[in-house]
Amino acid sequence: MRVPLSWLREFVDIDLSPEALAERLTLLGMEVKGVHRIGADWSSVVVGELLDVYAHPSSPRLSLTRVRTAEGERELEIVCGATNIEAGQRVPVALPGALLPGDRSIGVTRIAGIQSEGMLCSGAELGLTPDADGILILDSESPLGEPLGRLLGDTVLDVDVKPNRGDALSILGLAREVAAATGATVREPLIAVPESGDATDDHLSVTVQDVLRCPRFVARYLDGLTVGPSPTAVQVRLMAAGVRPVSNVVDASNYVMLELGKPVHTFDAAAVTEDRLIVRTARPGERLETLDHIERELSADTLVIADPVGPLAIAGVMGGASSEVREGTTQVIVESALFQPVTIRRTAQAYGLRSEASLRFERGQEPRMARLGADRAAQLIVRWAGGRAAMGAVDTDPVDPPATRLTFRPARIARLLGMSVSGDGMRDLLARAGIVTEPAAARSSVAIIAGERPIPLDPDAAAEALVAIVPGHRRDLAIEADIAEEVARIRGYDAVPSRLPDTSMPGYRPDPRLMVDRVRDLLSGRGLNEVVTYSLVSPQDHASLGHDAQDPATIRAANPVSGEHSELRRSLLPQLMRVLVDNERQRRPDLAVFEVGAVHALVDGHPKEARHLGILLAGAADPLSWDRPSRPVDIADAKGLLEWLVERVAGARLRWEPGPLHEALYHPGRSALAIAELESGHRVELGLVSELDPRYLTACEAQAERVVFARLDLDGLGRTVPAVQRVGDLERLPALERDIAVVVAETQPAGAVEAVMRAAGGPLLASVLLFDRYEGAPLGPGEMSLAYRLRFEPGTRTLDEDGIERAVASVVDALRERLGARLRG
Repeated sequence: MRVPLSWLREFVDIDLSPEALAERLTLLGMEVKGVHRIGADWSSVVVGELLDVYAHPSSPRLSLTRVRTAEGERELEIVCGATNIEAGQRVPVALPGALLPGDRSIGVTRIAGIQSEGMLCSGAELGLTPDADGILILDSESPLGEPLGRLLGDTVLDVDVKPNRGDALSILGLAREVAAATGATVREPLIAVPESGDATDDHLSVTVQDVLRCPRFVARYLDGLTVGPSPTAVQVRLMAAGVRPVSNVVDASNYVMLELGKPVHTFDAAAVTEDRLIVRTARPGERLETLDHIERELSADTLVIADPVGPLAIAGVMGGASSEVREGTTQVIVESALFQPVTIRRTAQAYGLRSEASLRFERGQEPRMARLGADRAAQLIVRWAGGRAAMGAVDTDPVDPPATRLTFRPARIARLLGMSVSGDGMRDLLARAGIVTEPAAARSSVAIIAGERPIPLDPDAAAEALVAIVPGHRRDLAIEADIAEEVARIRGYDAVPSRLPDTSMPGYRPDPRLMVDRVRDLLSGRGLNEVVTYSLVSPQDHASLGHDAQDPATIRAANPVSGEHSELRRSLLPQLMRVLVDNERQRRPDLAVFEVGAVHALVDGHPKEARHLGILLAGAADPLSWDRPSRPVDIADAKGLLEWLVERVAGARLRWEPGPLHEALYHPGRSALAIAELESGHRVELGLVSELDPRYLTACEAQAERVVFARLDLDGLGRTVPAVQRVGDLERLPALERDIAVVVAETQPAGAVEAVMRAAGGPLLASVLLFDRYEGAPLGPGEMSLAYRLRFEPGTRTLDEDGIERAVASVVDALRERLGARLRG
């Protein structure tokens, strides 16, 4: 919010420099993002008096003027094209050598053959008003020769008001903050409407059909108005505050919004059918052309202000063009209402209409401001546009609610803040913010959590407690901790003493992300790149995984930003595929990435979150390796990664089994479930590896011929990590290895072959490693060769060749008998 200091000083005395005031407000939580000086870019612009205005001899569109800028000084002759000037007026004069905004320099020039010694300035040329056609006419009492920067210059603070302090989106609200910081007294504007004639309700009736979303509606009636420009001083003030002047009636409503923080709207009363205003929800098919001259179709849940014919305004957001106050309007209705903040926020977002009014309604309004806003607007309209205000107002809820009473315990406030502040000191600090305090009653309760029932105090605590009577504008004060924050804010956060904690440190707790961080480090060390993708995906992403739009296990966002991010992901695969496609578009087809992220689903009606590891491989394996030829990735690369990772993290061994996988997602025959075999003998399913189906790759617009995906359940992996890592004795004797190649049917799972080997190898067989797979001549059709390395460890006695050969023979016999395998010749 832009805050002109000249306006702020009308409400509170300020003895600080603009920079010091900005610092104090920032420490109060009202961050000042900038200090701007209006008039800093004016040089040699002074107040001048027009002595004479006469026609230009060569151009009928120009005038010649004689101007004096000081008593006894030489008069200047200036050529001017404006038509609103006459002798005796005082105007801004840019002297030869002057500089104007935009680094525009003014000198002595010849215009239509006549020498012009300077320039008469319009409000637009000075950045003071939007009028670029006429000269800015100054007050007749403006001192002659006075530098314009001293007369009309101002300092403007750009204040970032936080969402919980809607009351500070006004000059009055920020004046209260200055008073809290400095101890000064706030001066509220004197509001007295010059009423006469008949009553407002003789000209107007109001019906509120939705009291929940519009709890109060105040309206006043004025007639005999003359719509025209606002006084120059008002236009300058509005421009400094960032609001474009429109007309005296519209400017009055904007002035009240900036001054009191209360949005007010004015209707052309002649455009209101039957003199009736109705607050209701929009009806099917209704349309409204708003003040930005865009016709909008209204949804059924939109709150509107209407007459018996149709809607006149979107409540709390923007008025309609049909009832706009324009030149020729002589009678108006001033509307000042309270609307439910959530309603206005949703409506503004739905229509893409974020106005200054909706911004203030979204943050809540003080109830008494409904009547004060209407009265203040009526007062200013009569002052600036003439006419008369009818007696009284139409008010649907004229009784203001009582002030909120908030009990707090000074001793607990001091403990929360870590500073020594007495109860009397707190009362003094709160009084500076307009919060009156008094002793609590014997039977009092204190609010600890917003929305929860207050906790009763025992008699001793109640005797020391105080009650804060919270003003209506402080909607942010709801629980005891809010009082603590208010005390710290007013006293100054810089006054909180620095000290070390005097409580004992908690005992050791293992880092819950230790295993996840180890997984990330290990995979990064293997050359994979970590990616982070969106947790919200589109329904199409889930449809590609086989989850239709009505799947009850999918968690959907109630108010998504877009359809592309409307459902919590149930798999990491769709977003990893987008990473692949994006890299392919950048001509980087070789990809090895992983992501650690959460997936979500509804289980028995309750949301469940699980941590997954997703790995995606595409293109060439080890494309930058210097010691191995480049080759396409295959499922064995992903299997090797998972086996190595699980062994390093959990000390467990993976087995692979075929499983019921999604037919249109995973490649048939090139998919496997990862089963962890624990020392206890238990088997845990941890994930899967699969080559993706070419049809799925085509649907994702991927160019790669082969893409491998691996998924690992990190929560399940964490449960397999033993609490105590056991390390066996180092082997004292050398191990022996034997390589064998066995021929089996090509449909035979390699995991089944390995299981037979381990069962038949005896206690000396320590490990089995598959290192080669071959198909082709001289093997027969439907056959494949699997080459394994068998490692035998001797234990406590030396191995001999006969013992090894017997163990190998036992393995071969078992393969022949159970799987029909043979040794490859």
